[in-house]
Amino acid sequence: MVVKKIAILFSGNGTNLQNLIEKLHNKVFDDTKIEVALTISNKKDVYGIKRSQKFGIEPIVIENKAFNSREEFDKELVGVIKKQNIDLVVLAGFMRILSSVFTQNVKAINIHPSLLPLFKGANAIEESFNSDEKFGGATVHYVSEELDGGEIIIQKSFEKTLDMNIDEFEKHIHKIEYDIFPKAVIAVLTK
Repeated sequence: MVVKKIAILFSGNGTNLQNLIEKLHNKVFDDTKIEVALTISNKKDVYGIKRSQKFGIEPIVIENKAFNSREEFDKELVGVIKKQNIDLVVLAGFMRILSSVFTQNVKAINIHPSLLPLFKGANAIEESFNSDEKFGGATVHYVSEELDGGEIIIQKSFEKTLDMNIDEFEKHIHKIEYDIFPKAVIAVLTK
């Protein structure tokens, strides 16, 4: 059996973080055991920290505001990740645009709450909801220098209905995220 170590990076509430830990940590898929070896937050007062601790994984906090540049922060992040011999970095609501210092040194995937290449960036849910598109959804993709522009690993959609409000729309997106994100991690680590 092969053991693959992942690091999960987060910035907020940590619902995707918790979902990934519950579905993947110390579980075996196709003779590959996945271990959540590291969790990192760029903010010190977020609920995701408690979620990680609940599973016995003490997160490392590296506050981006303590660094003079995006590149300095990314260098520190990459150093911490490299020390742990991480096989895959998983961005689960990590609200930072990463520089080439990160993207050229770390294999990483990200979840995005739209059907990429539509609606890149931080306001994807609202933009998707307010658009004329008939479908909403989520995408897991590799992280590259281009914001939300890396190769797509998996996407899943649902049909928007006329009576749907933005809260219902967002709930559908999160339900899809919880389904496809762990599947994408498994697919990347077992191929």
